[in-house]
Amino acid sequence: MTDMLVKLYELTVDWPAMASHQQQGIDYRQPLGSETDLIVQWVQQRFSAGWCSEVRVALGQRPPRMMIAVREGELLGFACYDAAALGLFGPMAVAESYRGQGIGRLLLQLTLWQMRAAGYAYAVIGWVSSEAFYAKAVGAIAIPESRPGLWRTALKHP
Repeated sequence: MTDMLVKLYELTVDWPAMASHQQQGIDYRQPLGSETDLIVQWVQQRFSAGWCSEVRVALGQRPPRMMIAVREGELLGFACYDAAALGLFGPMAVAESYRGQGIGRLLLQLTLWQMRAAGYAYAVIGWVSSEAFYAKAVGAIAIPESRPGLWRTALKHP
C-alpha cells in the first residue's frame, strides 16, 4: 500500500450529496466528547488495534480530528486526521452494511475540508487500500516510493 497526496487548496466537497444524505437522516459532524468510548468500542469491534489507537489520538485532541456519519444514533462511519502523524489523513471506515452509498467519500471530503480550514495546504493519505477511490474522490496522487513509509519501523501487534 502506498501513500497519496491531496492538494487541499483545490479540494471540493460534494455539498448536494451531503444535502441528499441529510434528507435521508444521515448527519456528518465532529464527535462529542461523551461519544469517545462508544466510537472507540465500535472501532475495536471491527478493526485493528492500530486503528483503535489512532482513533483515541484523534478523539483526544480539541477539537477532535475526526468526522463521523450518524443516523438515528447509529455510527455509520468515521474519518480521522493528525492521528498517526501531523498532516496525515486516516484511518477511515464505513460500517459494512452502509458501504457503497457515498458515505466514505463524504467523510473523506469533509475531513480533508477540516484540515484545509485548520491551515493545511496539503494532506497525505497514509497507506491507502484503493488508489482509484482516493484519486476519483479528491484528486489524490500516489507518492512514489512511499511504501512502507511512516510505518517501516512500527511495532507489530500480536
